Amino acid sequence: MKALIVIDPQNDFCPGGALAVAGGDEIMPRINAMMADFDLVVLTQDWHPAGHSSFASSHSGSDPFTVTEMPYGPQVLWPDHCIQGSDGALFHPALNTDRADAIIRKGMNPAVDSYSAFFENDKVTATGLAGFLNGRGCTDLTMVGLATDYCVAWSALDGAAQGFKVDVILPACRAIDLEGSLDAALGEMRGAGIGLSE
Repeated sequence: MKALIVIDPQNDFCPGGALAVAGGDEIMPRINAMMADFDLVVLTQDWHPAGHSSFASSHSGSDPFTVTEMPYGPQVLWPDHCIQGSDGALFHPALNTDRADAIIRKGMNPAVDSYSAFFENDKVTATGLAGFLNGRGCTDLTMVGLATDYCVAWSALDGAAQGFKVDVILPACRAIDLEGSLDAALGEMRGAGIGLSE
């Protein structure tokens, strides 16, 4: 069984959004066209409460895209984004959400960010995705979405560590590329045996 995992295809990560990834909206038609080739389609959705600890606005005097130390390790501080119930947290209108077999929401714990579709950033708290996929007999994962160097990469690495065969279709992703983060993420994924399709 093969699953397409679509990472955070949300308004706030697309042009005009609070944490816009350049060209983020351009990948939606390609993702829609891929869906028919998979047994399962899973969408992930960043779903932060207002005042989340990963927001720069929650740390007096801190600017977005700086790094702070959290109990679970280093944390990039982001602009406020994907706040529960906001337009920015909604899936991009060009995405075919009808095909989704499951939606995994993440980042709901106000004290812990969650890049990966499998675990919060503490690397311990599971989202339930692995159990869902295993329960459906799924072995092969293809990942697309936003952003390549953060949520897609963390999801791919965790998927591989959970024993899934993982491929990332790079033309159906877009990156933030914060101070070399894209090259670092690509190198880490290659090192973990993740297939990267150019």
